[in-house]
Amino acid sequence: MDRPALDIDRLRSTLAASPRGSFFTGIDVVTSTGSTNADLVARAADPSTDRLVLIAEAQERGRGRHERSWVSPPRAQIAMSVLVRARGIDPEVLGWLPLLTGVAVVDAVRASTGVKAILKWPNDILIEGRKLSGILAELAAVGTDPAIVVGVGLNVTLTEAELPVPHATSLLLEGAGDIDRTDLVTAILSEFAQRFIAWEHAGWDITDLAAAYRDRCSTIGSRVKAELPGGEVLTGIATGVDENGRLLIGDRSVSAGDVTHLRAEY
Repeated sequence: MDRPALDIDRLRSTLAASPRGSFFTGIDVVTSTGSTNADLVARAADPSTDRLVLIAEAQERGRGRHERSWVSPPRAQIAMSVLVRARGIDPEVLGWLPLLTGVAVVDAVRASTGVKAILKWPNDILIEGRKLSGILAELAAVGTDPAIVVGVGLNVTLTEAELPVPHATSLLLEGAGDIDRTDLVTAILSEFAQRFIAWEHAGWDITDLAAAYRDRCSTIGSRVKAELPGGEVLTGIATGVDENGRLLIGDRSVSAGDVTHLRAEY
């Protein structure tokens, strides 16, 4: 299968020419790395670093929630991390950044491919119940201007035999056709920048962001079963997402870090 490398020059020039072109201070592509998230977390020790993007054509130690690992053939995925500083944000709403990223990825996938992607709380991207993409956010530096690294892994041309788990999928398998990964990365970064700028300009108020998230999240309104640490199982209707990005099951809030598995319509 022909899997072209990302065109970094076209990516940079296209973003630079867009209305949000000045948002990112650096965009780099590497052939391989252990984890793009880990690389940018290390760079966050320098307080001057902000709005950096790192993309790997292959990851050797990709990580998801609860330290779940995953691997992929080179150039078959988008494996990308973004480092941003949320200046003056209330730490209580930091949990909305990965949700914002989920909205950006869903919108970019829909616009670029026509595939009807949806969100599963907190920030998995699904197509017909199968996982297309996952997002992992890590707090890299604390303080009044915290640094957060948000990683995105998105399956582009994986075949059925290459999927990491049976319930995963790829754009290729969903009939998206000949997908240009450079165009898709450009769309994701453009959507992310637009959403982040709007949120920052709103003084980190979540009203508009929360409305956009709820509109794209299939979990809300579904009957769910949440498996919690210690063996506790919580069941009920997912009624919404609270001001801190936690899922409301009945009248109880659960955070992403507290849920080891979430199943809808069990």
